[in-house]
Amino acid sequence: MRSVGNVKFQNALKRIPQECPPVWFMRQAGRYHKHYQALRAKHDFIELCKNPELASEVAMGPIQDFDFDVSILFSDLLFPLEAFGMGLTYEPGPTLSYSLDEASLAKFCSPEEAALKLEFQGEAAKLTRQKLPQEKSLIGFVGGTWTLFTYAVEGAHKGGMEKSKRRLALYRAFCERMIPLLKLNIANQLRGGAEVVMIFDTSAGELDPELFQEIVAGPLRDLTRAFPGKIGYYARGIQNAHLKNPVFRSDELAGLGYDHRWDLREVFSGALSAGQRPTGFVQGNFDQSLLFLEAGEFEERAMKYLTNLKGLGAEARTGWVAGLGHGVLPGTPEANVRRYVQMVREVFK
Repeated sequence: MRSVGNVKFQNALKRIPQECPPVWFMRQAGRYHKHYQALRAKHDFIELCKNPELASEVAMGPIQDFDFDVSILFSDLLFPLEAFGMGLTYEPGPTLSYSLDEASLAKFCSPEEAALKLEFQGEAAKLTRQKLPQEKSLIGFVGGTWTLFTYAVEGAHKGGMEKSKRRLALYRAFCERMIPLLKLNIANQLRGGAEVVMIFDTSAGELDPELFQEIVAGPLRDLTRAFPGKIGYYARGIQNAHLKNPVFRSDELAGLGYDHRWDLREVFSGALSAGQRPTGFVQGNFDQSLLFLEAGEFEERAMKYLTNLKGLGAEARTGWVAGLGHGVLPGTPEANVRRYVQMVREVFK
């Protein structure tokens, strides 16, 4: 019996050299896609997330349409805050019922009780895995502790996070509750069939490198040690200086996503991180905004990007998961998404 999962993605996780990388985009099942739009016309966003059958149907759309190698759990990273009792609505953007402070944190339910309210994610992962062809892989995701905290305190991921940075004692107390919940949630998604779980830490790029080491790297290390080889990490806007912590060079971390500001040729060559080559998968990083270009100019830009990486050779590109610098943006032309997937396979055939 054949093993379940995409061979190219599993090679990337195991750092086995290969000519053609697997293809996976963040936010590949989202507002730009007609499949999602048709479901959204009939159901509100929370229903799409919390009904496992609907969530699995949303996740399947880009697999069936664009033939991505990897699917991702369709959900939202803020549900752990709701599970702790903060309330959550989408109008259409997310709104919590209050801003976190010491008094409200003390009223949080236990991580075990909160985890019961997130079981729909594990069930959605299970149904998605059942629907996926055997040769496709599945990943899950959770929000990073700093990103969850900034949203709990400020209600958004905008600006310099000044209010959150003034509440570091509250953040540490928040992590004492959140990390145990994330561990339970990650375990649930892995049981559902996810091969790896990504931590999306959108707000962490707003931290200076020293503060990043102090308050982000520690919680990340706690999670990677609990699930060695099963946790990936992505934070928009981080730089090489953020990645000096040993957690980013440990085999316990499955891999890293890099936004479009990085030159992957330098990442692969070890020119960054004091000559340290990546130890896990490398996901990224074509500029998602360039998918809005007219077809001819888009192909020209994409071809230049891909041929530059092809010139490194398969051995040097070990671990690469071809994707975007960030997620697919609303309004992105579907034709360019489809064409980019095709181009990756043509260039690296």
